[in-house]
Amino acid sequence: MDRRITEFVRGLRAAGVRVSVAEATEAAEAARAVGLADREAFRRALSASTVKARDDQAAFEALFPLYFGSGGPPLQDALEDLEPEDRDRVRAALEALSGRLQRLLDWLTSGQGPSREELEAMARRAGMDRTQNPRQALWITRRMLQELGFGQLEKLLAELRARLEAAGMSEAAIEGLMGVVRANREALAEQIGQQVGLDLARKRAEAQASRLTGDGDLMDRDLQDLGPLEVEQLRLEVKRLVARLRSRAALRQKRSKAGRVDPRRTLRANLRYGGVPIEIQHRRHKLKPRLTLICDVSTSMRPVAEFMLRLIYELSDQVAQARSFAFNADLEEISPAMAGRKAAEAVAEVLYAIPPGYYATDLGTSLDTFERDFREAVDRRTTVIVLGDGRNNHNDPRVDLLAGLRGRARRLVWLNPEGPERWGTGDSDMHRYAPHCDAVYPVGNLAQLAVAVDRLLAER
Repeated sequence: MDRRITEFVRGLRAAGVRVSVAEATEAAEAARAVGLADREAFRRALSASTVKARDDQAAFEALFPLYFGSGGPPLQDALEDLEPEDRDRVRAALEALSGRLQRLLDWLTSGQGPSREELEAMARRAGMDRTQNPRQALWITRRMLQELGFGQLEKLLAELRARLEAAGMSEAAIEGLMGVVRANREALAEQIGQQVGLDLARKRAEAQASRLTGDGDLMDRDLQDLGPLEVEQLRLEVKRLVARLRSRAALRQKRSKAGRVDPRRTLRANLRYGGVPIEIQHRRHKLKPRLTLICDVSTSMRPVAEFMLRLIYELSDQVAQARSFAFNADLEEISPAMAGRKAAEAVAEVLYAIPPGYYATDLGTSLDTFERDFREAVDRRTTVIVLGDGRNNHNDPRVDLLAGLRGRARRLVWLNPEGPERWGTGDSDMHRYAPHCDAVYPVGNLAQLAVAVDRLLAER
């Protein structure tokens, strides 16, 4: 019990709740005095010991069931109350459906859910390894359920029902079986959600402990895992970062004023001198690139999009033109709202005016909208930048439209916070998009984002 109380206090501190050592000791003593028999009394005792401000109550209520929940309702054996012949019918029908979400069906009918190792493997594939933010719990849980096949389950259960009816199983027995399976489906989803929430809360608490000991650099920290104070610190860091990038751009421009020697132009210019290179010709450079940004501003991508837009618009004097588009379920242009204003004010207003959503991302539809309404934003002088994780919630990725966009542009560069090891997992279509890109840069933290922007500004 004391160990779990200690973990809970760490989770509260990581969520921004100030809990002193004395208050943590008081919480442990109150928990021992009340005991676990009366869950509500136990919750009130912990709340009274750890929550001092009204604003902290929400964090307490979110974390309490994660640390002191039951792990979700247990799964039931769907075959337990069936007659022996009906059990045989169900087993035969399940065997006939073998290979189609077999693992999920086995869990839902047998009442034996996934092991801890299986849950951990699914969580890693869903992105658990690249975030510590409990606000991402719903997002990761949804991806895990998608991977398990929850979206196709109703169709499969309908086929199972048809096979059982054909085998002569009574309607009452089938309804009883289906009722238990559906109850198990809800219980399994709740179990996965609770485990994901607890794991993320623990990771954030561990990360905060590392930060307090001085481990890690804020510039290298995942943008999706930053707390409010850290975000503010990075916003201040952006100003210093912009100054450095502008200095680098100015140095490149100074070095490129003359340009490199152009052998062919030099030969042509000196034909009248018998080929003697008296008049040296240099290559003409276009020092300022034209950019078109297409930014994913879904909930999971919004922190990265904010800092990307801040950098580009703070450095607008280093580009010939920049048009920006934001998408979640669909795409809209945000350039007019950004024009003529301070970058910090414009980005905050524009981003948070767009409805968020964990599961609404649809790049395919957004590319179709771009092709239909904003085709003129890209020509042979334009570098197109797509900022996103390449996840489409299993919608049509419309790779053909991205390929067409690449064909019209000077270059197409993708900025992705996810590494190649995550491409093609779950609802990721990045492995389909990547072959049509001239470059894919990692942008999980501000340091990587700064490198990507510097490369874009260095283009000739």
